[in-house]
Amino acid sequence: MDLDTAIQKHAQWKYKFTSHLHSVQTGEAVEPLDAGTIAKDNCCEFGKWLHGEAKSKYGVKPAYARCVAAHAEFHVEAGKIALALNSKKAAEAEKMMAQHSPFSQASKKVGVAIIELKNQA
Repeated sequence: MDLDTAIQKHAQWKYKFTSHLHSVQTGEAVEPLDAGTIAKDNCCEFGKWLHGEAKSKYGVKPAYARCVAAHAEFHVEAGKIALALNSKKAAEAEKMMAQHSPFSQASKKVGVAIIELKNQA
């Protein structure tokens, strides 16, 4: 698993949500987001690796537990945004993505946790 790529992919969620938000705000037809899957921390490539191979390789490392927790928190917050966007609650979704929001904090936390895991690996 390329942990730098994992960081990039998780950072891209904000751009994906922003694009979806713009479509909602302008009334464009958009495919609903799979909020249930987005909210799960074991469905993305990194999450599958984290709960599989990484657990057996790094499960005893302190950074591993922090990474699992931060990653799960990130996906919970991302799932909330997906639900708001699917419900066409643009203002609510925008607020949920704002700087210092739980999503923004979780996004930073998961990036730091992945770097920590990379350093301990």
